[in-house]
Amino acid sequence: MVLQLLFVLTAIIIGARLGGIGLGVMGGVGLGILTFVFGLQPTAPPIDVMLMIAAVISAASCMQAAGGLDYMVKLAEKLLRKNPFQVTILSPIVTYLFTFVAGTGHVAYSVLPVIAEVATETKSDLSVRWVSPSSLHSRLSRQVPFRRLRLHCSVCLPDSTSLYSTYLK
Repeated sequence: MVLQLLFVLTAIIIGARLGGIGLGVMGGVGLGILTFVFGLQPTAPPIDVMLMIAAVISAASCMQAAGGLDYMVKLAEKLLRKNPFQVTILSPIVTYLFTFVAGTGHVAYSVLPVIAEVATETKSDLSVRWVSPSSLHSRLSRQVPFRRLRLHCSVCLPDSTSLYSTYLK
């Protein structure tokens, strides 16, 4: 057990030193050695998590293809340009709403150049300073209980309209 733990820690350290894809490669090598050398049985893949990630990515890509993301960026740009000296307050709120509406924090990346541009145009002290809290607030919206409630309510629909009863049985 201690030897396995030391091996896993060594693989993580070597992968971190390699950086980038090296960490993933070392994870695969480590899993292979733990499985074939030490005889450990790998667990089942997290299918539920993978399906949720696929659903969020599909929804975000559909929003992008339909022009919804461009529309949201235009609205955000209009709001920020109308109130350029309130960029400190408005930019975290905008990225928070982007993430809350889309369900993933990655859509907030599309508005970060607008925030930086508006902050630069207003001659703020450090225009990059406003991008950091905006990114942070976009991540905080994933922790909002209302979003979890929305997910739970969509699962708890009556059996005739439930996604579970229609597709997964």
